[in-house]
This record gives sequence, structure tokens and C-alpha cells, in this order.
Amino acid sequence: MEEHGIPYLREIVLFLIASGIIVPILHRLRVSPVLGYLIIGGIIGPFGLGMFVEDIGWLSYAVISDLKGVSALAELGVIFLLFMIGLDLSLDRLWAMRRWVFGLGSLQILITGTIIGAIAWGFGNTPAASIVLGSCLALSSTAIVMQLLIERRQLASPMGRSSFSILLMQDLAVVPILFMVGVLGSKAQDGVGMALLLSLGKAVLVIVGIYVLGRLVIRPLFHMVARTRSVEMFMAATLLMVIGASAVTGMAGLSMALGAFLAGLLLAETEFRHEIEVDIEPFKGLLLGLFFMSVGMGIDYRVVGEQTFWIIASVVGLFTLKTAITASLCLVFGLPRHTSLETGLLLGQGGEFAFVVVGLAMTLGLIPGEVGQFMLIVTGISMVITPLVASASSHLIKRLEPSSTTASHEGNIEQIGGMEGHVVVAGFGRVGRILGRTLDADAIPYVAIDTDPNSVAAVREQGMPVYYGDASRLEMLRRAHLDKASALVVTMDNASAAEHVVKVVHAEWPHLAIVARARDAEHASRLLDCGAAEVIMETIEASLQLSGRILQLVGTPEEVSHRRIDAQREQELAAVRR
Repeated sequence: MEEHGIPYLREIVLFLIASGIIVPILHRLRVSPVLGYLIIGGIIGPFGLGMFVEDIGWLSYAVISDLKGVSALAELGVIFLLFMIGLDLSLDRLWAMRRWVFGLGSLQILITGTIIGAIAWGFGNTPAASIVLGSCLALSSTAIVMQLLIERRQLASPMGRSSFSILLMQDLAVVPILFMVGVLGSKAQDGVGMALLLSLGKAVLVIVGIYVLGRLVIRPLFHMVARTRSVEMFMAATLLMVIGASAVTGMAGLSMALGAFLAGLLLAETEFRHEIEVDIEPFKGLLLGLFFMSVGMGIDYRVVGEQTFWIIASVVGLFTLKTAITASLCLVFGLPRHTSLETGLLLGQGGEFAFVVVGLAMTLGLIPGEVGQFMLIVTGISMVITPLVASASSHLIKRLEPSSTTASHEGNIEQIGGMEGHVVVAGFGRVGRILGRTLDADAIPYVAIDTDPNSVAAVREQGMPVYYGDASRLEMLRRAHLDKASALVVTMDNASAAEHVVKVVHAEWPHLAIVARARDAEHASRLLDCGAAEVIMETIEASLQLSGRILQLVGTPEEVSHRRIDAQREQELAAVRR
């Protein structure tokens, strides 16, 4: 097709047809969008319809043959995904997860890499090739796993948090693995220790530099841009932060996705995070779709046909081994059996980083071409079937979950009997605990559900009726006798998870009173649309309480100040409802 001056015009048109027409059709058939993109990529790629172009000329209009161009653009999808993840976190929350990131994540990489490397050596690979294969196959696909967690609204669940912790450590491991491959491929081994120290020192310097410079520059920059009230300038500043930080880490030899993650963490501390989330979401979704298509395009099905048995055996073996190791480590770190197994299955595939490492190793002569191509196909197929494995694991976990709920961590919610007119609390963090103490003080019965097993164990020791579980699951809410409750209070930190709970509960019990905690007016509006009867906005309530105290301190009678605050609250709520 003639390009008409626009590079990759045919590829762009085909991708938009897939995103705007084919994937929505597959989604209506209950096919995961991730799996839809992977399937379409395989069909329109050079090893799908591309194999018949010479015989059927018009197929050239429906085939993407330039994988390098597509892959370069698709990498931006992973960058935007990591940026959005960082935007949803904060440095405090990341520090609170250090045991999971650096403990669980590091052990998963070391143990899995060692065992896979030993297996590769047993199959006749050189020690260097075995080390490289073990290191890269120990990593999983951040793009696919995180997108599945977001689609299934499980990012805030125990399984989501444990998976994210491991994936984050894997992204941090990119630097030493790349350096190791370079050292193994080098003939001269002199000064390896000093080179390693210099490389790690440069990595630390770049990360600290981005953090310090970002803290000094980001807020003033975005304040200046926001004052222009220009959507285009705000978007330009956001893209500058994302791509600029990625470029800096990339030039320093680090993962570009790590730079985007750091930019997200920095912007999460500002008042602009919600506007940025709304602006970036379409870019992230489309470019991730392009990434998934590029993975599907890269699988040469001719090789699959020639070595069917060994490829299937390798994919099954990779999933089995990684699932067993990850699930066992999750159990050691105190997660329930069903959560550990689901985490292991979700992280059982190879990752996109394997394409980079194996490609570099083949270039340096560490891995023979046929071995490298074989492992890339195994990695690609393992990524393609991940949505199917995730779906199957959900059904398996539903059967295991009731029997794996232990009294030591969660209590047994089925022991609750004869309750009626009580309050059900979804989420028992700092807000939920204050509410619980208030209800206890007035002897009002309640049941709380939370997804953090450590938090549940701690508050149960204080005698609070709190149970481990996912409040977005209707069967969990039925065990809490929500059908007989007087109200549901949603206090969850995760905004999208809170909206999902309100929506499913309102659909099942439309007459139940739902009171939800909202971050801000925008979040409150979405909660009301989902079916909440009342919303309590953190920012507005704090401002109203402060205003009431000031009115009283300057001499306004208490009764008058209460009336004024109540009137102001009604005005704010009316604005949200409008």
C-alpha cells in the first residue's frame, strides 16, 4: 500500500480496525481484550496471513509485516502502563510494601532463575547460556498480568498486591541482568567487579537524580501549565514527564518502564494525579493493545508445527515450575493457599523482557540461534495463553477458597448467624476502623470485610468482627447477610474497586442503602452514578470541619455555625449530583 507520506499508515489503519471493531466484537463474546489482541496479532502478522501474500496478492493490505516498527511503538504501551501504576501508588505505600517487593520478589527471581538455569544446563546448554535463560525466564509479563488485574478489578486484592510486588522487583532486576549478559558476552573479564560497581552506582545516581529533580520541578511546572487552562499544554507536560523520565533511564542502561514508574510515583504526590489519569488512560490502553498484537505477530507457527511436542512440553513445564515456586513462596510469606496458587498461575508465563535478553544473547553468541528462537516461541505462546490460564484459575480458586479460609487469619464468616439490621463495612483501613469503634460505642452490630490478611488478623485480636475476603464478590457479601443488613458502607482505598462494589451491590439489592467514601467530587459523582445513596467526600468533609471550628473560634454561635456548615454541605452535594 502506498504510504501517502504517513509512516506505517497501513499498520495504523489495521490496528485501529482491530481496536475499534474486532476486539469489541470478541469482548461481547466474553473474550478477554488481551487475548483478542494476541489472536488478531497472530492472524495479521507475517506468520499468519502474511505467509499467503505471495499467492494471494490482495492479502498484503491486511497484513502487518514490519515488526520492528510496530514493536518500537508498542513499547510505549508498557511505559504508559508502568506510569499509571506509579500514579496509583505513593512513596509511602511503596515503602510499606518493601517486604513483599524486596523479600518475596527477590526470592522468586533467584530461586526460579537458578532452577530454570540448572534445567537448561541439563539439556546441554553452556553454563553462560543456562545463566541467561534462567535469568530471563524467571521474569513474567508485567504488561499482560497488570492489564488482566485491572480488567478483573483485582489490583487491590491480596493476589493483586503480591503479583504487583513480584513484577516490580522483576522490573528492577532488568539492570543487573542486562549487565550480566554483557559481561558473559565479553571476552575480557578483567575489571568485572569494578564495572559492576560503576553500573550499579550509575543506576542509583540516575534514580536519585530523577527523584530529587522531580520533587523540585514537577509541582511548579504543572502549576504554571494549569494556570494557562490549556488542555493541550497540560497533556504536553504530562507526556514530557512520562517519556522524558523513560528516556533518561533508558540512556543510563536501565529499563525505560522504570523511569515511567518513577515519574508516576512523583506525580502521585501532587494534586494533578486524577486529571493526569483521565488524560493518559486512552494512550495507555491503545498502545498496550499494540504491544499485545506485536507479541502475537512474533510467533512463527511453522516452528510450532515442526516441534509441537517439545514446545507444548516446555510451555507446560514453564508454567508448572514457576507456579509451584511462586505459590510456595507466597505461602511462606503468609498468604492463604488459594491466593498463593492464583498468584503463581498468573505469573507462570515468560515475559516481554525475554525477547530483549535472548536477542542480545544471540547477538553476542552466548545462545545458538535455534535455541534462542525456540525459547522465544515458548515465551510468546506462554504469554498468549495467560488470559486463558487466568480465567481457568479463577474457577479453580472459587472451589478452593472456602476450604482454605483459615481461622488464624480470616476467621470464618460462615459462623455469623441470625444477624439482621446490621451494617456491613467493605474495607477496614483507617476510615473503617474509626467507623467500627463508633458503631461499637453505640452497640450497633456490624460486619467488616477486608482484603489485607495481616490487617484482619491484627484487628480480630482486638475483638472486632472483621473477616478476610473480597467485598466485590457477591457470595462473600451474602455470607455477611447483606440481604438482611440495614446499610452497606464502602470505605475502600481503591477508587475503581469501590465503584465496582457499589455497582454490583446496587444491581443485586437495589433498595439497600449504600454509603460510600469518595476521594473527591469526581469520584463522588461516579459513585452516585453506580448507585450509592450517599457519598462522603474526604476533602470536602475535612474542609467543612475546619470551617466549623474557625466559625466557632471567631465567635459565631455553635448552632449558627452548624446550620451554615450543613447548608454548605448540601450545596456541595447538590453540585456533585448535578
